[in-house]
Amino acid sequence: MIRLFPPPVEKLLRLLGNSGYQAYVVGGAVRDILLGRTPREYDLATDACPDALARLAEAHELRAFFKGAAFGVVSIIVDKTAIEVATFRTEIYGQDAHRPERVDFLWALEDDLARRDFTVNAMALDIEGRLYDPFGGKKDLQTGILRAVGEPEERLAEDALRAFRACRFAAEYGFTVEPRTLTAISRARDRVAGLSVERVREEIERILLSPHPAVGFELLRETGLLTARCRCRVTGKEKTVSVLPELARLYGVSQNPRYHSLDVWQHTMLVVQEVPPEIVLRWAALLHDIGKGMPGVRALNRRGEPSDHRHEQVGATLTGEVLERLRVPPACSRRVVWLVRRHMVFPRPKELRVIKWLRRLAVDFRNREELAEGVEQLLTLREADLRGGKVKPEARLSENAHLRRLVHDVLSRVPFYPADLAVSGRAVARYLGEGPQVRGVCEELLEQVQEGKLPNDAQALEAILKKKLEFVEKDFIHKGRARERRR
Repeated sequence: MIRLFPPPVEKLLRLLGNSGYQAYVVGGAVRDILLGRTPREYDLATDACPDALARLAEAHELRAFFKGAAFGVVSIIVDKTAIEVATFRTEIYGQDAHRPERVDFLWALEDDLARRDFTVNAMALDIEGRLYDPFGGKKDLQTGILRAVGEPEERLAEDALRAFRACRFAAEYGFTVEPRTLTAISRARDRVAGLSVERVREEIERILLSPHPAVGFELLRETGLLTARCRCRVTGKEKTVSVLPELARLYGVSQNPRYHSLDVWQHTMLVVQEVPPEIVLRWAALLHDIGKGMPGVRALNRRGEPSDHRHEQVGATLTGEVLERLRVPPACSRRVVWLVRRHMVFPRPKELRVIKWLRRLAVDFRNREELAEGVEQLLTLREADLRGGKVKPEARLSENAHLRRLVHDVLSRVPFYPADLAVSGRAVARYLGEGPQVRGVCEELLEQVQEGKLPNDAQALEAILKKKLEFVEKDFIHKGRARERRR
């Protein structure tokens, strides 16, 4: 017999059923099971009220805690797995754009499914695998349609986050949004002002990491969500901030046709699609050309073609502002800003040029591991940039591949930090004494090794230190004798 659910989920379904309650797996888990995917989590719905769930857990020596008692949600730990169980309910929304003002408990599965956002999420499975699908979610799933449950404008007005979720589901699953639902998303735009910036950013990042990010961002642009505003708290005060108007501005911005076959928006969407689904790379791809077309950046060259000289510098500043506004964690933000700033200047794949380039980049990192990671991300971004609608990119793609191989080789044998030298700072101090001169000597040795004037070998480097010590001692004796003569 093939198990439809993991043992802890099946165990809890059976416990609820044997206790006289209805119990179903609902929502995203059902959608993913029907698509042949393994669900990330399993949510249960039941007609048991929260207090009854807590008593049932206690009676069977299971840990349970109220995750949202007012909303009928209890988390029950079964065999070390936390499973959320929600009482059938309907939700009434007020001023808050995401949090219901009132929750009423219900006693019928269909009424609970009717409050859900989209038909593909409004299905349930019982322990025997019977599907309950009152709104045609399975058919919409098969045809790739994202449709609101019931009246689209009511569903989207209830919870403004559903507008962003619609764009995210389209990006994650390749859905086409049904026309009435698409219209409702646009009309829910003003309700976005009640959403927290953190929730909005979370949906944007899930779109970024999806298999079809361009689909999601096209929907965000088309429905006006990129230019909407949401709320954030700054020094204890509530304020509204823009979502991503800087990105929406790129739509239709032309580029020099000698080098680009697409406008800035189309190019950006392709670059996002081309980089691996890692959050730093996807943010960098999304924002790498955000400075193009800006006043003070956009100009015409001598041929009368559009030019965006130093757009990466302006873009890096804008990127920092965008990511700070959206509350992206600082570590991620710093790396993304660095990638945007550095994405235009690369050396020819010649060893000495590569070493000089890496030496300049090394000051931005603490150690060679971080340097190697950053440079690999930078070369990955460049490759995607070249594949994103550049005219005849083959030669530069080949050059980038050669540069990547050379970078790997150089980083494997050339030191870029004092810690990479075959002698330590302590060894330098033993010869020359403690003090600021230690750092200076280490940097001098580092440069000589990088230039090939010295091998990175302890014996060779210590020989240089001994010569420096002899020079210091001679200089000290010479200065001492000079003082004696003056006396």
